[in-house]
Amino acid sequence: MTLPPDPFAGDPDDPARELAALDETVREPLVPADREQVLADLQDVEVFEALLAPRGIKGLMALCDDCDAPHYLSWDLLRADLRSLLDAGTVGAHEPAHEPDPGDYVSWDYARGFVDASLEG
Repeated sequence: MTLPPDPFAGDPDDPARELAALDETVREPLVPADREQVLADLQDVEVFEALLAPRGIKGLMALCDDCDAPHYLSWDLLRADLRSLLDAGTVGAHEPAHEPDPGDYVSWDYARGFVDASLEG
């Protein structure tokens, strides 16, 4: 899944233009070690989905550092976020899942443990 195109892209009257001018953050490309980690995470997500989606798991749950609340991320959204990190050095804003069932999501650690246990047996 890719994020939808910006409906105001190229529009000189884009209402967000003034907000963009306030963002003075300069995004540096990921250093090689960070880039390698994101690529490894992207591969992990592929494996997690291959093993967990057939069991009804829709994605991963992560605790947000900013709001201390769980966020539920679909497999497609996880991939889009990781690709955004690779391409732009940041993750774009997106809408949270609408009334997700927490039982449909697992933590990264759970997914990693599930993969490790699956490979052992």
